[in-house]
Amino acid sequence: MYNLNNKMTKSHKSIILLSLVVFILISFSIRLFSMQVIHGKEYQTQSITIKNKITSLPAQRGQIYAVNERDAIVINSDSYAVEVTPGEIPSSKYDSVMMRLSTFLGISKEDIDKKITTDKRRQYTPIRIKSHVPFTIICNIAENKTDLPGVSWVSKPIREYHHTQSLSHIIGYVGDISQTEYEQLYNQGYSRDSVIGKNGIEKQYDYLLQGKPGNEIYTVDVHGRVISDTPTIVPPVSGKNLVLTIDSEIQKLAEDTLGQRVGAVVVLKPYTGEILAMVSYPYFDSNIFNQDNSAEEYSKLLNDESKPLINRAVQVSYPPASTFKIIMSAALLQEQTYSPAKKIKCTGELEYGNHTFHCHEKHGHGYLDLKNGLAQSCDVYFWTIGKDYLGIDKIASYAKEFGLGQSSQIDLPSQDAGLVPTAEWKEKTYHEKWMGGDTMSCSIGQGYMSATPLQLANMMAMVSNEGIIYKPHILKEIRDSVNPDKEPEIIQKEVLTKSTIDNYVWKTLQEDLRYVVTDGTPVYPMGNKYIKIACKTGTAEVEKYKNSDDPKHWHSWLVAYAPVDAPPEDRICVATIVEAVNKWEWWAPYATNIIINGIYRHKNYEESITELGFKYLDLTLSARME
Repeated sequence: MYNLNNKMTKSHKSIILLSLVVFILISFSIRLFSMQVIHGKEYQTQSITIKNKITSLPAQRGQIYAVNERDAIVINSDSYAVEVTPGEIPSSKYDSVMMRLSTFLGISKEDIDKKITTDKRRQYTPIRIKSHVPFTIICNIAENKTDLPGVSWVSKPIREYHHTQSLSHIIGYVGDISQTEYEQLYNQGYSRDSVIGKNGIEKQYDYLLQGKPGNEIYTVDVHGRVISDTPTIVPPVSGKNLVLTIDSEIQKLAEDTLGQRVGAVVVLKPYTGEILAMVSYPYFDSNIFNQDNSAEEYSKLLNDESKPLINRAVQVSYPPASTFKIIMSAALLQEQTYSPAKKIKCTGELEYGNHTFHCHEKHGHGYLDLKNGLAQSCDVYFWTIGKDYLGIDKIASYAKEFGLGQSSQIDLPSQDAGLVPTAEWKEKTYHEKWMGGDTMSCSIGQGYMSATPLQLANMMAMVSNEGIIYKPHILKEIRDSVNPDKEPEIIQKEVLTKSTIDNYVWKTLQEDLRYVVTDGTPVYPMGNKYIKIACKTGTAEVEKYKNSDDPKHWHSWLVAYAPVDAPPEDRICVATIVEAVNKWEWWAPYATNIIINGIYRHKNYEESITELGFKYLDLTLSARME
């Protein structure tokens, strides 16, 4: 009996124990089911909130080099941004902490309060108070850190531009990403704190320069308070370093030669499309965008009547004037509608309809064939050719073949396409019929016709290359900043336009454009006993410019290539324009000769003008010349 009861007691205990285990398992199962299924999304969201508090680590932006410079012309300088985590500041100390911080940063407490509004006082997400804070101020804040709870700082390098001046339009500048830019680029790895290229190469190749940001991942609670002091760090990857086609010595030569004349210069290597120099005046200092008052400075530049933010080399189109006679000559030679040896008499004027058109030579040039019509830039000759032997459709067709009226596709964010007008265009735009007078105006590069300095440099490149324009570009190499021993990516030349014009036309044009220098209007300013140059002048008549008292209002053009006796791969093309707002001095021919001479004779501006005999020249010329 005792043994039986004992056995029953043991059996009873086993049942109870087993029941307890089953109960616990069922309870855990129910709880697990509740967490995973019923409240799964809630806990998943909370888990993500806890585990994914990520601080972005900005990547070092790639540096930019000129092709002949060992040191970068754009680098990153140390700078810091000060942040405040409001939730870490005791409520009773908030005002005193902010007052002390405002003293260190040199801003008012009201400015801080605008960023840390009342509804943000308890949050644990850092709020940026000021950028571009120098290291000395960070040291002061660090020394007083015990009195500044919730105050921290992060490294935020700024762009430093060396020798900016005329390079400003090429390189551009950077700035904080805007809301619109963020919405467009957030899925490409950009954040709300990203610094992004705003203009020039900085914008065009931002995706290369930007690099890849890293992450600093902290474990925090649901309120954003840090639980673990040891973060998981994913290091950032620096951006690519870029080498430009710009030769800093040629850029400086072109900059000095143009001087403080409103206008532009383009120096192009026709055989590759490489831009060796590009100057637009006036320019600006890219470094002003590193300042805290950059918005104010930008507003000043934006409202400046001289428009220093505009790159006149690619963003402004002008009447090409007599430089367009190169295209007219090519069209006439190719179409063979009028013999280039046959002469046209210039009496100084040409009557058409009820209007008398006057040549720039008021007494007339006499009888001229094509070669001399081009050399003397006779308007009557080209008016006659355009009106009677070509017509606007053929003129427009050849202009487009030379790259006018369309994008030059240079690697810059914005550019003007210029305009090649047609009868259809005028009808659509002005609801007016095309007239013979319109054709005459276009025949000498006036009227509705317009082109950028880069397009006219390309026009000369086509003559030099005998029918090919290579896509102009400013980027030459892409280098790996992480692994400098890695072979750089070289930008290859690319055909932009290939003409169908016969080869003999190019040979004739080359000879005729050389003849312009030896026997044409620019004999003196383009005279050079060291280098053989082929060129064409242009004087574009424009309406009176503001703030100009000069009765003459013409843009001064010169387009050239040289040396004519060198192989195409050793030549350069130069396009220079000096706007009518400047005091008239017919400077473009002199400037182009100085630049070409300086490049091939290895001279700076002062040395080049001395060698050419221009040092003591009275450059205030009173007469308009073609």
